[in-house]
Amino acid sequence: MKYVLVTGGVVSGLGKGVTASSIGLLLKACGLRVTSIKIDPYLNTDAGTMSPFEHGEVFVLDDGGEVDLDLGNYERFLDIKLTRDNNITTGKIYQSVIDKERKGDYLGKTVQVVPHITDAIQEWIEHVAEIPVDGKEGPADVCVIELGGTIGDIESMPFIEALGQFSYRVGPGNFCLVHVSLVPVLNVVGEQKTKPTQHSVRGLRGLGLTPNILACRSTKALDENVKGKLSQFCHVPAENIVTLYDVPNIWHVPLLLRDQKAHEAILKGLNLLGVAKKPDLTEWTARTKVCDMLQDSVKIAMVGKYTGLSDSYLSVLKVNYNSCFLFSVLL
Repeated sequence: MKYVLVTGGVVSGLGKGVTASSIGLLLKACGLRVTSIKIDPYLNTDAGTMSPFEHGEVFVLDDGGEVDLDLGNYERFLDIKLTRDNNITTGKIYQSVIDKERKGDYLGKTVQVVPHITDAIQEWIEHVAEIPVDGKEGPADVCVIELGGTIGDIESMPFIEALGQFSYRVGPGNFCLVHVSLVPVLNVVGEQKTKPTQHSVRGLRGLGLTPNILACRSTKALDENVKGKLSQFCHVPAENIVTLYDVPNIWHVPLLLRDQKAHEAILKGLNLLGVAKKPDLTEWTARTKVCDMLQDSVKIAMVGKYTGLSDSYLSVLKVNYNSCFLFSVLL
């Protein structure tokens, strides 16, 4: 099994979920079978009791699991059916460890974050990665893992430690880390600033994880000198630095990654260059072009309770993306 980990730095809301989904789609277009896992560091067991104002849409899976909205993106991009176990939370991990402790499975040992919590996280990832989600027999080739939150968050620390151990255990040829970070542009001078990303990567490396690829969010494509600076200070090859600049809609993101040869960097990191084929995104490109050509808007009134946040009804928005403009009405 090969693993791609997607982390985020500087600020939340950079689009780690869309990036993880796009990476999965790109690898699938290369002929690989892909599965996904979302890690949410909150203490809730699942998203079922959380207000959408707090965390966006509660996405309901086929097995009834109430999970993070990013799993909806995974299913839409990859055409797969995930299970509730594909969403790992701190609550689930701690509950499983405490249940084992109460049954005496640890044989009287002092139960600690390291190694018991970190081991439980790694075991959960390995187990879920083996579950087929595309309707075919046997496990997938690649598991894309998204770590929610931002590097430096206290609640993420057990997961960072576990994933650091995990990357060492599975080996460098089986683990690739993509770090999504922000490169802001100061309007006064119009200059792209690399310092936030430098600090984010330094913090990530200090926690035991080294990024193989940088996916930089910015309003425009990175200048070559900016890439060179990031490469020098973040210890990432310039060809492994891609820009996720602002686009009309998220369906362009896989095409951005392909055009910048992000798939080649990932496949090289996973020793899959000789196995994977050239990505075929013909159907996806056609769909994106159709979406771009739509000009006339259609207003659909939707009665809802959480209309103050568009992410509350994300799946409804995505269902209508290619034909209409969604107009919300307060209940």
